[in-house]
Amino acid sequence: MLLLVPADVLRPRRPDEHFADEAQAARYAGIEVAVVDHDALTGGGDPDQAVGRVPAGDDAVYRGWMLRSEQYTAMAGALTARGVTLRTTPRDYQRGHELPGWYDTIREHTPDTVWSDGDGRESFAAAYEEWGSGPAVLRDFTKSMKHYWDEAAYIPADAGTAGAWGIAARMRELRGDDFTGGFVIRRFESFSGAEVRTWWIGGECRLVTAHPDTDADLPPADLDVSAFAPAIRALDLPFVTADLVRHTDGRWRIVEIGDGQVSDRPRSTPAEDLITALIG
Repeated sequence: MLLLVPADVLRPRRPDEHFADEAQAARYAGIEVAVVDHDALTGGGDPDQAVGRVPAGDDAVYRGWMLRSEQYTAMAGALTARGVTLRTTPRDYQRGHELPGWYDTIREHTPDTVWSDGDGRESFAAAYEEWGSGPAVLRDFTKSMKHYWDEAAYIPADAGTAGAWGIAARMRELRGDDFTGGFVIRRFESFSGAEVRTWWIGGECRLVTAHPDTDADLPPADLDVSAFAPAIRALDLPFVTADLVRHTDGRWRIVEIGDGQVSDRPRSTPAEDLITALIG
């Protein structure tokens, strides 16, 4: 295994401080670590230069800041030219990173969802009409603006198409250049308690942690994720996270699937635990 992490902006030969503990844990475990220039990958730089410090190797795993699917594809191409094989292919990255890639496979475990083709008003209106009725939560293919709940995330049942578009337009404005794919409309469900992040490698749950947004709220000791295993195995993805939260009726629900390479680790979980899980 080869671990790739973003380079520190000021000290480009060293790992970014946010991922330094994972890099150190990997080295202690005998895993080679290399840095990549994340800013070059996301800022239109040369992908070959961005991975210029990466040695050849198999089973490379990226642990870093989020990349758009096309940016990950560019990184993968540059790595291939250097003799580096990523564990997660560009196609698999997109399937795990963007909601349309995973929704159908886990739909019985997650809120009902529709999405638009692009960010235009007409395509949003078509998706909203398909949606039907009831309160909804809005996001794009990769992220919501939940911290702007009333103005850019929650669509009340009585919003109407014009009102819903006003919320969508505000979300689009806030997402800016990070907006990905189209508008996603998800049925609002009533949840209680903090989210739990589960880490799945090769279709097996290897780690259960707090969610990074609430890292002091540790998962309940009796949490059983086995009910989700068949669906997540069916995704056939090498490394994903599934965020769970308890419905007010007592069921656990999946609220998000993410590519594990760009899913943040809560600080309450030691880096060694994640590296051990990745080694298998």
